[in-house]
Amino acid sequence: MTFGFAPSSAASLSTPAASATRVLEPAEWAAAGIPLLRNPREVVSGLHARHRPSPATAVVAVLDPDERLRASASFTRRPAPADGWMFRNALLAQLRRVIPHDLRRRTPVRTAVLMYCRDGDARWTEEDGAWMWGLRDACTLHGLRCGAYITLTRDGWQVLGEGRGGRRPSADSAPEPFATSEAPPRIPRTGGAASEVLRRAAAR
Repeated sequence: MTFGFAPSSAASLSTPAASATRVLEPAEWAAAGIPLLRNPREVVSGLHARHRPSPATAVVAVLDPDERLRASASFTRRPAPADGWMFRNALLAQLRRVIPHDLRRRTPVRTAVLMYCRDGDARWTEEDGAWMWGLRDACTLHGLRCGAYITLTRDGWQVLGEGRGGRRPSADSAPEPFATSEAPPRIPRTGGAASEVLRRAAAR
């Protein structure tokens, strides 16, 4: 697998004329108005702990308006040339499997984000551009907002197009305790005789 801007990689990707349009450049992605994650590290840590991705693993997740995880799925990228159309189809198949579509809504409510664990460093690659194209198109076809694209490498994680990232988790790190990106724990109910006894004891 080739990363970076090597001529051989560009040539192999753009051999069919149509495939050249199936890659989003960083500037195009930044101009697309992708919504920012309020707490990207929590989202990344939660997905890393849930799916434990290794290189060549993609994790697609759907977040509600409060940025709580509603559904997620992971799959391994096939050893084939990077193609946004193929990535779109793979992502769409996973989304259809784990969550109903929102195509009846006039405005998307839920947001899909993609975390891709790969070799290499954190710099943008044409493979990343193909994943970005695929994520954007899959979201359109499933009635979702297109959210962040995150790379996970041995150097750590990075939200491409935003400049936000961190060293942990990384492709090599052990999963942290899974307590993030989920609905917050329910607050214990109060009231009743036991609650009254505790309240009186605390008032002494």
